[in-house]
Amino acid sequence: QVQLVESGGGLVQPGGSLRLSCLADMFDFRGSAMGWYRQAPGKQRDVVTFITGDYATHYADSVRGRFTISRDNAKKMVYLQMNSLKPEDTAVYYCNQYQPQWRRFGSWGQGTQVTVSS
Repeated sequence: QVQLVESGGGLVQPGGSLRLSCLADMFDFRGSAMGWYRQAPGKQRDVVTFITGDYATHYADSVRGRFTISRDNAKKMVYLQMNSLKPEDTAVYYCNQYQPQWRRFGSWGQGTQVTVSS
């Protein structure tokens, strides 16, 4: 069973920054790839970035160079530092394990809303 709790969202102006946090209470957090996902209104949920157990990272083209994912295995935490935010980054952000078949995951947290607007 996985418990996921996201936090840190809010309203920010274009060009601003936010840092999201996720507590992922799960078995074998250390060995699991973890991802951040987002879902904008009227759109499907997509993966934004993920980090493997070996700390390798992958970013979607739309956020590369602006977002940074990190993890703290001792605390079972995953973070997303978001800089140079754009209105198109507005979405509900979720964390979860990352696997290629992530769309089949049935358990998600409540997410955290990020709104980029002037």
